[in-house]
Amino acid sequence: MTKKILVVDDEPGLLKVTLLRLNKTGYEALGATSGEEALALARQKMPDLMLLDVFLPEMNGDEVVRILKRDEKLKCMPIILISAVVESLEATAVECGADGYLPKPFASSDLLGMIGKYLDDEAK
Repeated sequence: MTKKILVVDDEPGLLKVTLLRLNKTGYEALGATSGEEALALARQKMPDLMLLDVFLPEMNGDEVVRILKRDEKLKCMPIILISAVVESLEATAVECGADGYLPKPFASSDLLGMIGKYLDDEAK
């Protein structure tokens, strides 16, 4: 069964490139551009993993993580925070309960390696 990954980023170019890369790799990649949209899509599509930008319009990624980690149906979904603000990324991830973090910009190999830590690649 194909693994679903929800990518949340308000930078259209990065979102598009990331979705293309994940789809080419064999994942079913879905995109969102805000925290509210991420929550709605996560509840509707039940992704296997979320790649989540920290700084989003309306609601930041760390707030999205806190909400999802309290949701009985989604609390076990791995969430990887991404941000160009590298200095505070690890601390933010730990504080809000994210499962991992990845500084932007990231290479495809780093992205796929991080995803591989949380998803069984053979089950794509």
